[in-house]
Amino acid sequence: QVQLVESGGGLVQAGGSLRLSCAASGRIFSINGMGWYRQAPGKQRELVARITSGGATYYADSMKVRFTISGDNTKKPVYLQMKSLKPEDKDVYYCHVFRGGDNYWGQGTQVTVSS
Repeated sequence: QVQLVESGGGLVQAGGSLRLSCAASGRIFSINGMGWYRQAPGKQRELVARITSGGATYYADSMKVRFTISGDNTKKPVYLQMKSLKPEDKDVYYCHVFRGGDNYWGQGTQVTVSS
């Protein structure tokens, strides 16, 4: 099992920045990749960004300019730096781990952007 603890969400004004953090514990060896997803009420969860065990990064097209994912998949937290936030970025953000064919999710952290 892999446990994920997220932090860093909150309320920010439009144009502001936030940094989300995700710390993994448990069976963290052989993690294939980590990432961030977000979900609004009534909508499907969507990919924000992910990073592979080799350090390659992938972003949703609409977020690649404003968001940056970084970190070590196992030894250190994985971060999502978000800048120039917009009201439409308001969502619950979930940390995700893919390991050995299994998916693991954090509990989610709320990001709210006021206009």
